[in-house]
Amino acid sequence: MRRFGQPAVVGELAAGLLLGPSVLGKLAPGLQSWLFPPEPIQRSLLAGIAWVGVFLLLVLVGLETDFALIRRLGAATARVATGSLLVPIAAGIALGLALPAVFVGAEVSRHLFALFMGTALSLSALPVIAKILTDLDLMRRNVAQALIAAAMVDDVVGWVLLGIVAGLVRSGAVDIAHLAITVGGLATFVVLTFTAGQRAVDALLRMLRARGSEIAETLTAMLVVALIGSVITHALGLEAVFGAFIAGIVLGRSRYYDAEVSNHLQSAAIGFFAPLFFATAGLRVDLGLLAEPGIVFWGVVVIVVATASKFAGALLGSRFAGLVTREGLALAVGLNARGAVEIVLATVGLSLGVLNERSYALVVLMAVVTSVMAPPLLRALLRNWQGSEEEQERLARERALGRNVLVHSSRMLLPSHGGPNSVLAARIVDAVWPEGVEACVLAAGGDVPESDIVAVQRAFARRPVHYEHVATSDPLTAILQRARLGYGALVLGATETRQAGALISPLLDELLAASPLPVVMVRQGTRTDMTPPLTFRRILVPAIGRETGRAAQEVAFGLARSLGARALVAHVVTTPSPGRALRLRAGPHTSASEAAERVVEEALTLAAEIGAAAEAEVRLDQSVPEALLSLANERAVDLLVIAANLRSFSGRPFLGHGVEYLLEQCRGAAIAVVTLPPGWTGAGRRSGA
Repeated sequence: MRRFGQPAVVGELAAGLLLGPSVLGKLAPGLQSWLFPPEPIQRSLLAGIAWVGVFLLLVLVGLETDFALIRRLGAATARVATGSLLVPIAAGIALGLALPAVFVGAEVSRHLFALFMGTALSLSALPVIAKILTDLDLMRRNVAQALIAAAMVDDVVGWVLLGIVAGLVRSGAVDIAHLAITVGGLATFVVLTFTAGQRAVDALLRMLRARGSEIAETLTAMLVVALIGSVITHALGLEAVFGAFIAGIVLGRSRYYDAEVSNHLQSAAIGFFAPLFFATAGLRVDLGLLAEPGIVFWGVVVIVVATASKFAGALLGSRFAGLVTREGLALAVGLNARGAVEIVLATVGLSLGVLNERSYALVVLMAVVTSVMAPPLLRALLRNWQGSEEEQERLARERALGRNVLVHSSRMLLPSHGGPNSVLAARIVDAVWPEGVEACVLAAGGDVPESDIVAVQRAFARRPVHYEHVATSDPLTAILQRARLGYGALVLGATETRQAGALISPLLDELLAASPLPVVMVRQGTRTDMTPPLTFRRILVPAIGRETGRAAQEVAFGLARSLGARALVAHVVTTPSPGRALRLRAGPHTSASEAAERVVEEALTLAAEIGAAAEAEVRLDQSVPEALLSLANERAVDLLVIAANLRSFSGRPFLGHGVEYLLEQCRGAAIAVVTLPPGWTGAGRRSGA
């Protein structure tokens, strides 16, 4: 199906139809029976593996669900979900009353059959919708998040309605007590999960990070959490996978969540288990039951009514929600997919006697057709549609952050006992990192006066700040232990006075050498006007073609964009003849000018992507640091952002002669030094992790 431009889920559903009784069962019944034995135990073995697939898929969907975005879209989602429930329920009841008696189960009344059909038409298959959105790479779109939320509501309400119908069939009356337990239990589960459950998950993942656990251990713990959620919702009479979905949201919201784990989970779920789930849906369908002309007619009627009612209800709800037409159409198309969840409901109806073999085939056919229709229609609707300006800006930010080496959505750790350099470091990274990303100010050591830390905390104006004091005689170990708890960068304010025999101070030297995270170290120059508001107007950053160089540029350009400052991209070509500017694209290229042109263009492209105003200058000089200092003085630069490759030399960290020279000689401007630990590949990950 991918070769035809369709999502993989269409091929997975079609594979089940081809291998099931509808095709292979007709062409080679012996082979089909041998491949898929009809005994209940054999069927349950395959079904068990298939449901593992949808369980893993829903955990992944929960991990990728943006709870804050859903909350922001909450009113619109509620209106869409309401419309997509009420109209199909009404249409399904009317259809159940109109269908010939040959479709009604022998043991139930017509009214119960009609109520069941209303329930069947109200369902939307959250697993199928999630797989479609994943295949189409739409999960981060606003419409996808609204679609997931609305499908979740439809799914839950549909299963509650099924419980009511089942109670009526078994006892002739609604079991009010059981219904109250289901609804009340669900509300209690959701509230406790996002309060006490969130704290418990945070504590679990924090412990695993502190122990330095392998990814396999963390993955095991996350799956156990998801299984617990599944057990609870199953006990409440709802789908077990709904609990897995809620657990996935809680795990993904944890500050200690490791995004690398989801990559391993996705490989197993999307590559093997989930396709089995969708393929087994077709194995239960025998389209041969629809061979009679009258049956075919009513099959078409059921599909048309199911599709039109869901479409009309969702579209009506989107209109009341004030959504644009294209977004409303996409929601209507997506919610029409019913998939294997509908087949499970049909199986329950068959076991209760509400459906017979003919009506079971009608419902299953409707489930498969609506699921196959949804992906190509959704792709056609959303092709080349960029969404609102706000959504385009959010997606562009996410794409840029995903490519970044240093500046991304992971939390920051700032060890500090106060001081102007720590305040300046906090202000700089506060302006650079995405708004809302948490920062932790950590005071490790003896008694630390709170007044010394207050200024550092207040410097973070665009994000929540967590303060932690650890009374310890070994501050280095305490800081390094905290650094393993899911932070993305270590932020340091250099001490005001360099201590003899050390690069900065013994503690900062050891911290630089041992840090498992990228480090942004800031030192104030001799200027005295670094008080709020920040006065940076010109920021100098060298253009070097390395990961560390890009990390420094992310800081410089992010700060320039945030403050409305101008970035000066400098590249120095060492030569015996100093003091001249190198004109790019003028005359025959030398290898030096070609290399300079390439790295400068890369830096300017990055500045444009980040949205920073930038200019470039390439110089010839005998000394890179001397040329940078000279340029900084000539252009009245306020801040230098320098990349450094950290090495060990004579028992202390060594940033390179040039960087250390700049740290000593840069008196007219502040300086920020950016280092990366070995193996850092960007977006908060190490190579080989």
